[in-house]
Amino acid sequence: MSSATEPQLLDGRALANSIREEFEAEVDSLIEAGRKPRLVVVQVGENEASAAYIRGQRRGAEKWKLDFELKTLPGDSTEAFVRKTLRELNKDREVSGILLSLPVPAGLPTRSLQHEIHPTKDVEGVHPENIGGLLWARYGLLPCTALAALALIDTSGVQVEGKQAVVVGHSEIVGKPAALLLLAKNATVTVCHKYTADVAAHTRQADILVVAVGKAGLITADMVKPGATVVDVGINAVPSDEGPGRMRLVGDVDFEGVSKKVAAITPVPGGVGPVTVAMLMRNTVLAARGMPPPDDPNQLPLFT
Repeated sequence: MSSATEPQLLDGRALANSIREEFEAEVDSLIEAGRKPRLVVVQVGENEASAAYIRGQRRGAEKWKLDFELKTLPGDSTEAFVRKTLRELNKDREVSGILLSLPVPAGLPTRSLQHEIHPTKDVEGVHPENIGGLLWARYGLLPCTALAALALIDTSGVQVEGKQAVVVGHSEIVGKPAALLLLAKNATVTVCHKYTADVAAHTRQADILVVAVGKAGLITADMVKPGATVVDVGINAVPSDEGPGRMRLVGDVDFEGVSKKVAAITPVPGGVGPVTVAMLMRNTVLAARGMPPPDDPNQLPLFT
């Protein structure tokens, strides 16, 4: 990197386009063979918090030339009815991938319902069989956001092997799988969470820092190592200077301060988000393909 004051911006939109281009020929082949990938998003009740994500998924499917269906169930649906719907989609040969939109109404068991989706159609990569594959190096449908974070690190050019990597946040869909993927690439990995006594003591040692907490400005310039590569997964709405009631999106990292010290960093928005959608589409194509996944993480798309 030429200068710590001129960080490499890890452009998620450009990477998302390159992922789509990488799979374009395969999508065309599947369509010609009568196996057009089809993604079905199941939403229980109307929820404004998930509406933006669903719109992004629909736009992503259109760009990738995939079929997209939003199946909205009544907000008072019983657990049994939601399970029945997911099981029917599991059996539908025309459906390649299934995603349960979150949050679901209070009283419904989120994790248990996600696990109802068959692992070969679990395009979010959250089924125990897919998560467990990370431990056994059986790489199938991986968690989309964790894979997006690793793909952005890959494009930065940083050599992961032997580096100190710190993941802040230990969720099942981002933090933990990101840590496992970094371990697969032979990084030395530390995972911090809300019970970590001194997060900054760890983040200052990180050559590679992945932050996925959901707290605006959590990581400040004094908490990062000069020359580090930083991937900010957080998306937080905060008041904008443009006027009362206006909001803007920021990450978990204080971009203005941290970007002056590091070698590479993701912007928010425009960083991890577009790549996460691309990885969801990638998983849908892989599910439609129905081929055995590779064992070696270095053979995964973008893991070069």
